[in-house]
Amino acid sequence: MSLSLFSSDPESLPLHVIETAALSGWLSDQAEDVGTWVRANGFRGKLGEALLVPGAGGRPAMALAGFGSAETRARGRFALAAAAARLPEGSYRIVSGLPEAARSNEALGWLLAGYRFDHYAEGDRKRRQLVAPDGVNAARLQTIAAGECLARDLINTPASDMGPAELEAATRNLAARHGAHVSVVTGDHLLDHDLPLIHAVGRAAAGAPRLIDMSWGESGPALTLVGKGVCFDTGGLNLKPGSSMGLMKKDMGGAANVLGLAHMIMALGLPLRLRVLIPAVENSVSGSSMRPGDILTSRKGLTVEVNNTDAEGRLVLADALALAAEDAPDLLVSMATLTGAARVALGPDIAPFFTDDDTAAQMLADAGENVADPVWRLPFHMPYEAEIEPGIADLDNAPSGGFAGAITAALFLRRFAGSGRYVHWDIYGWQPKPAPARPKGGVGQGIRAMFDALPGLLGL
Repeated sequence: MSLSLFSSDPESLPLHVIETAALSGWLSDQAEDVGTWVRANGFRGKLGEALLVPGAGGRPAMALAGFGSAETRARGRFALAAAAARLPEGSYRIVSGLPEAARSNEALGWLLAGYRFDHYAEGDRKRRQLVAPDGVNAARLQTIAAGECLARDLINTPASDMGPAELEAATRNLAARHGAHVSVVTGDHLLDHDLPLIHAVGRAAAGAPRLIDMSWGESGPALTLVGKGVCFDTGGLNLKPGSSMGLMKKDMGGAANVLGLAHMIMALGLPLRLRVLIPAVENSVSGSSMRPGDILTSRKGLTVEVNNTDAEGRLVLADALALAAEDAPDLLVSMATLTGAARVALGPDIAPFFTDDDTAAQMLADAGENVADPVWRLPFHMPYEAEIEPGIADLDNAPSGGFAGAITAALFLRRFAGSGRYVHWDIYGWQPKPAPARPKGGVGQGIRAMFDALPGLLGL
């Protein structure tokens, strides 16, 4: 991972952020040669435009970044990052034009724009650093960016180097950085610890399935994060076509996101008791694979008819949620790359969440708006409960019909989450094409909104 931090260079180049409509007014306050240069280079303040302006001796005297208009900015996020990508390597400090209300998100976008996944091949190594704008909490933003980039790195790493054992190692590394404790139940010992669904999904793979359990903090409200850690998903005996299998290294995106969120919480010392549960498996094909039609008994005692082995994520989450609920945390959160239905409904850019708590829902919606992390509430629609009840068993992991797949999956998980406050996220975890501050590849979704909302959700 390559990630720029805020600059402390006293020689940073002045950067003027200029809206299209404000350009003429800004030029009227400049020397004539500056106006001549800007006009000659066609700079108009459009979103994503960038320009160096020379001074005496031909050296850069300032830089300009186009900020477009309110309308063009509304069509995306991290407007300043779009211009940052077009600036040459160097250190910059904003001296005009960036509204106070936008400083925090735009500074974060600048940091995120510096991310490169360069473990396997060198990419653009240019470092475009920014002096933290006045009024922003630089340490907080750098920590949030680091958590986001941890999630990106984990998702981007191929399954050959990010199987269940490697996901455990990544969790242990994070725990060691923050003084957290990790325990792991592996392989057939899952049955000894009454985690049969995790075992059933992962037993066919060469890499043993496991339940990773990290804890941190000794006082304050209890928060438990559960992340789907399917390190690769072939679909099992209901084998995916090749076109659907190509991105399945990202099927542990829920685990990656909760680890990124956990880093934010621990690094900034939130006064709470944190637990992170990750069922880490590969859904593979062998003679020991679970089969369509199998009926499995969960940790909670509920039986599940397996009508599609490719609906495995809700199975491993079910056991982990049941385990989490036994401690009755003040807030239980699951994150998973769970259903294609969620993508069809909202596309790759918006993270849907489910909760029965209207107050929590409003807090998350507000937080998503505050931190440029778009989220949307979907309903636990009770009339669909019948869809997940097959009759031959308590629950069906893959209801027929194809309708409301994200909702029926969420209803399935809610059966295991206990009676406390619960939020479920059905994320995509992938940026399908490059955008400002978000290169193509793994991405965090919902975690900045979740982190921003935690003080209100937990009364911190």
